Amino acid sequence: MQSSSSSPSSPGALSRRTMLAGAAAMAGATAAAAATASPAQATPASSAPSSASSSAEAAAGSAGRRPRAVVFRNVRPFGAAKATDLVVVDGRVSDRPAPHGAKVVDGGGRIALPSLVDAHIHPDKTTWEGSWVSRRPASGIADYVAQDVELFHSQRRPVVERAYGLMSHAVSRGTRAMRAHADVAPAYGLAGVEGVAAARERLRHALDVQIVAFPQHGVIRTPGTAALLEKAAREGVIDMIGGIDPIGFDQALDDQLDVVFGIADRHGVGVDIHLHDRGEKGMRAMRGIIDRTRALSLAGKVTVSHVFCLPGLTDRELGSVAADLGDQDIALTTVAPSDSLVLPIARLREYGVRVGLGSDGVRDSWSPFGNADMMHRAHILGWVTDVRLDQELTDCYGVAAHGGADVMGLPHADFEAGAPADFVLVRGECLPQVVVDMPRRDMVVHGGVVVARDGEFLD
Repeated sequence: MQSSSSSPSSPGALSRRTMLAGAAAMAGATAAAAATASPAQATPASSAPSSASSSAEAAAGSAGRRPRAVVFRNVRPFGAAKATDLVVVDGRVSDRPAPHGAKVVDGGGRIALPSLVDAHIHPDKTTWEGSWVSRRPASGIADYVAQDVELFHSQRRPVVERAYGLMSHAVSRGTRAMRAHADVAPAYGLAGVEGVAAARERLRHALDVQIVAFPQHGVIRTPGTAALLEKAAREGVIDMIGGIDPIGFDQALDDQLDVVFGIADRHGVGVDIHLHDRGEKGMRAMRGIIDRTRALSLAGKVTVSHVFCLPGLTDRELGSVAADLGDQDIALTTVAPSDSLVLPIARLREYGVRVGLGSDGVRDSWSPFGNADMMHRAHILGWVTDVRLDQELTDCYGVAAHGGADVMGLPHADFEAGAPADFVLVRGECLPQVVVDMPRRDMVVHGGVVVARDGEFLD
């Protein structure tokens, strides 16, 4: 999950803040082309009907079934000055009058905002809703990994219970989808992946989830891990294969990438690699990832998370690698814990690079912090990048909503006709103020169905 490099000003024990410095600079528009979907949970943007008069309504009519229609009355999409009625038919926004007999839900003049997407989270590790855990000093990834194992075996609640608690909480805070990384290692077998998959099944009505089999202990340095990754892909329980610092941690650039990309190629899954290595180590790994994506025709199915090697590049160097990333449609994610390693999102988007925002670990052995609240994460993004203009604050929300959707290959929940009816209702004056104040999520809607009220998930 985190980088093994310590801050020069912190020679002692490392923390997540010193281990995981990364944020996203905000400038320019948030719109980006939606990507080809990863397997399983993702739905390509191209599959969304351009008008509510097509697709879902037509299918319902041809089957002799009355469309499921809901009118969310008196809401203000994106904080518009004038309230309107939002018509939803079979889970998608409609531009037609509400059908006779449609259910009516009063929005009370609240702001309607697109639900958010957590592009990078580790729900299998969490102690959410459990007893307090006192953490010990750690001096690198290996130390954190050892504490992961201890914490895993000390938990009385199984992964599915802990993951479900955190994931349902995320829904109550307005999250519509997440990419969940679950540890795979001989110490756990596939318990993490299976637990998150079970939680996903319980939440399928409220949350879209992609699962990454994540080799936190290393692919090569920990014998038996590669076989477990292969098994997870073969059994169809995951959507993506992960990797971690091929040089800095695994110390086997070609071997690790060959294993990870080989499994992805054989089983038709995507790739999402944690890359904390900086400088030349990080760039060598990036080149290896780009080369294998091109060689195996995996464009649109590869993501690199954290990517600490990019912010130190010159503009010319960044332009060169960004062009390759855009050409191969390789997505990036960041978690915005500080301002020390800010991903140049606006510059990357000039080359068509998809960039999403995530929570990372939540109350695990690595850190006592985290809350899986992506509105809070958008707030943090704005705070660490020192934004102050309304458009900049709006862009922060856009990264947390549409940026993550682009990374996961989901259509934007933008209130256009045919868009998924995934939105959150909050009290407020305007979107920039909402990002700053983070009001209670009074209502969360997924596919036109209310799945949370007053900050509480509805089972």
